[in-house]
Amino acid sequence: MKTRFGTDGLRGAVGRELTAEVALALGRATARALGAQPYVVGRDTRLSGGLIQAAFSAGLAAEGASAIDVGVLPTPGIAFLGKHGDMAAAVISASHNPAEDNGVKLFGLGGRKLTLDDEGRVEEELQRLLLVPASDSDGRAGDEVGRLTARPDISEAYVNHLTAVLGEPKLGGIRVVLDCANGAASELAPRVLRDLGADVSALCDRPDGTNINAACGSTHPEALQEAVLEEGAAVGLAFDGDADRVLAVDEEGNLVDGDHMLALFAVDRHQRGALAKDTVVVTVMTNLGFHLAMDKAGISVVQTPVGDRSVSEAMEAGGFQLGGEQSGHILFGDLATTGDGLLTSILLLGLVADAGEPLADLARAAMTRLPQVLRSVSVGNGNQRRLDTATRVWDEVRSVEAELGESGRVLLRASGTEPLVRVMVEAREASTADAAVERLASVVSAELGS
Repeated sequence: MKTRFGTDGLRGAVGRELTAEVALALGRATARALGAQPYVVGRDTRLSGGLIQAAFSAGLAAEGASAIDVGVLPTPGIAFLGKHGDMAAAVISASHNPAEDNGVKLFGLGGRKLTLDDEGRVEEELQRLLLVPASDSDGRAGDEVGRLTARPDISEAYVNHLTAVLGEPKLGGIRVVLDCANGAASELAPRVLRDLGADVSALCDRPDGTNINAACGSTHPEALQEAVLEEGAAVGLAFDGDADRVLAVDEEGNLVDGDHMLALFAVDRHQRGALAKDTVVVTVMTNLGFHLAMDKAGISVVQTPVGDRSVSEAMEAGGFQLGGEQSGHILFGDLATTGDGLLTSILLLGLVADAGEPLADLARAAMTRLPQVLRSVSVGNGNQRRLDTATRVWDEVRSVEAELGESGRVLLRASGTEPLVRVMVEAREASTADAAVERLASVVSAELGS
């Protein structure tokens, strides 16, 4: 079996790609590659979470590493506990995927995502163990085995961290509707926001092991948008299954995505002199409207490939403290080691409360989103790897870019796993973007199709 890490750890269908045997081998591989140190381990609400966590932790212990089980907790909470306790960390979660999937996200000492080199060493050891399973003599014996302990109580350190972020004043009764995705934030998010003074009602906060992300959460915010309007709430917040990202809904029922939230945070910090190097880090998928707004505000933008790991690495390398993705992964380098949906929510509500203005007005003032059209174009098997040398395609890209000028943008990306090329165009008018995508998709299909 060839099991590989993706952009956010190892992930797959439980019982097929991700079995108890694979999780056990991954635990052993992790301890061997990263060291037999203490690991804090937690999970989201999937039915398979206990199974995969038990197998993974057993693998750690077989190699002499201790595993501290903190139970159900958002991914950023587990990463925080790793930093707080100077431990490595592991999260059993498949994020926004359906309940039948699960996965393992690994964090090194200090609660930071693994480097590609570290991840490669774990993967190499995992493949070796899956091909030639370790015999009993390969592991530790007697008092050399690791300890497995349950310590859900230590998650209070994360709660205390969250409730201290705003300082005073708190949220002052602001009306909020939450969509907890029946995931890891289901108990914690309403509790923390109520402790901060918000008037909270919650949707999809009754996980049963099989309903995580099911027509809810950040990938399906429609019910939240309706609830915000029905309840007359000031803000709606939709988490994903492991709560490392969040999307917002304003009082008019409009979706406020990661680009809008990041623009709000960047301008606020810039105006307060608290934006490190007056720079924010984003990915290539960030809307052109964001770039135009930052230019107007005098804020520099650093652009990275897709993925919060790329954003995090650029932030650390450049000494920046704010970055994020359109999907709602927002990284505050001075407050957390990874994207944190609940932290982002608290800071967003704090901005709304401090401004005394509706979120819709704040979001409109922060940036104007340009129409963005994205299409996945099927190509011949393996032909996506020829995109870089497809001269006719890039000639057409240059022609479209010249016509759009500074009011538009073109992005082509080859899929890393499927015979697809992603074509994205932004323009002042949706019809212009549609027409440009059609032109480019036709050329891509003609040049790289089967």
